[in-house]
Amino acid sequence: MNAVLELLQHFFEETWLLTATMATLLLLGFAVAGLLSVFISPTWLERHLGRPGLASVFKASLFGVPLPLCSCGVIPVAASLRQHGASRAATTAFLLSTPQTGVDSIMITWTMLGPLFAIFRPIVALLTGILGGGLVQSFVPEDTAAGVEAAAQVDDRPTTWVGRMIAAWTYATVTLPADIGRALFYGILIAGLIATVVPENFLSGYLGAGALSIALMMIVGIPIYVCATASVPLAVGLIAMGATPGAVLAFLVAGPATNAATITTINRVLGSRTMVIYLITVAVSAFGGGLLLDWLLPRAAEAIPRLSGLAHEHGGVGWFEHLGGVALVVVLLWSWWRSRQEEDCCASAECDPSAAVRGTETVFEVVGMTCSHCATSVERAVNEVAGVTSNRVRLDGGLVHVSGDDVSADAIIAAIDGLGYRAQKRLL
Repeated sequence: MNAVLELLQHFFEETWLLTATMATLLLLGFAVAGLLSVFISPTWLERHLGRPGLASVFKASLFGVPLPLCSCGVIPVAASLRQHGASRAATTAFLLSTPQTGVDSIMITWTMLGPLFAIFRPIVALLTGILGGGLVQSFVPEDTAAGVEAAAQVDDRPTTWVGRMIAAWTYATVTLPADIGRALFYGILIAGLIATVVPENFLSGYLGAGALSIALMMIVGIPIYVCATASVPLAVGLIAMGATPGAVLAFLVAGPATNAATITTINRVLGSRTMVIYLITVAVSAFGGGLLLDWLLPRAAEAIPRLSGLAHEHGGVGWFEHLGGVALVVVLLWSWWRSRQEEDCCASAECDPSAAVRGTETVFEVVGMTCSHCATSVERAVNEVAGVTSNRVRLDGGLVHVSGDDVSADAIIAAIDGLGYRAQKRLL
């Protein structure tokens, strides 16, 4: 009995220390992400990604690196960019670079895996996007019929500084934490469990080092969904078990950039040839980046020891980090509560007088919406359908309430399906 209690105590200690270690910079990442959500809108991106050429590819890769979009959220955003005139190559570059990192992911990588890893990871994401977009630019003809007139684009960001700061605060404390909170929670628990029960260097006897271990970790990451931020605690656990930093990087590149939904959507929106180039680019970048990182780290340790350190030592956790851990828990609980309140509110138009039905209301069921970016992309696409006066998206249940006169149900379904989802009219 005492052994079980000691094991549980060790587990809770390791879990909390992981939370406290990453909390401060992760909260800073949330704050910066909130500002980016206000000052970088899909409409702004569309203006820069619509022209064919390598300049648009570079911009798409560069813009995608800091955006806090995991693969679940980047799919509809990229599909919307494509529908509004972004080139095929630029869309591919955006899909490749964006889910691998984000400002929140970079912050947590810095504090848990060290500065060199945190610098190297977004560079790999940027080069991955440029490589994939360049290959698509060279080998896949552009479909000039894609996209719509620029006049149809609507920028719904707040226009005043006060409104923008409120929107940034809401995104940083509610929207983004709610999107990644569950995955982050599970990632911390798994990392704490690994630190508690798995011996150090357990994997080294199985994976070893070098190209084979990198390839194996890349293969593991390709078919599953890995959140760029929430996967960092898991990466720390894998390194403690004996995986090399390069093998972990391969996992962090392949996991966020590939999963079944992403591959299916790319095939449908951008074509099978683009999908093949996309997968090849991910594999080359994950494998090559892993090899380069394993080669670079020992040399950096000799040249700049402070830059090359990996995991943050728990012994260095002080009162400020513990306070940050408490703040992170409060933010995650607050975001969960607020998101539940908003979902309940969306179930009734009485909570928002502006949501009152204007015209006939039709309800659609949507499969695949998982985060706020999904809901925002669906709402935007539906609003652009002729005849729509208002629409309300409910993530809880995957429902879209569309109001308007003479609205084509087929047009609504086509708009939603174009983002990579599956929609059907709900039979009352």
